[in-house]
Amino acid sequence: MRHSRFEYARLAAAQQDVSRAEADYERFRNAYLEIARNEPGHEVGLAMIGADMDRAHARLQALIGLPKLPFPHEPSTVVRREALRISEDDD
Repeated sequence: MRHSRFEYARLAAAQQDVSRAEADYERFRNAYLEIARNEPGHEVGLAMIGADMDRAHARLQALIGLPKLPFPHEPSTVVRREALRISEDDD
């Protein structure tokens, strides 16, 4: 079966969208963990970056075809647990 150039271009664009979404999520996740490590009491910063991280994660899920989850307005349990572990390790 032969694919058209259009199909190939569409697939390549979809792969780039997924790559960008993954990079955005990782960037926000790393920023969240950095603030949790260096300024654990900065609740506003954590909340703002956590919300951005959740939106990036939802975008990534939508791109790969996972069902949309409710927007919780807080970082995932796994990320919060990792942030707590990092802040405890620094003490």
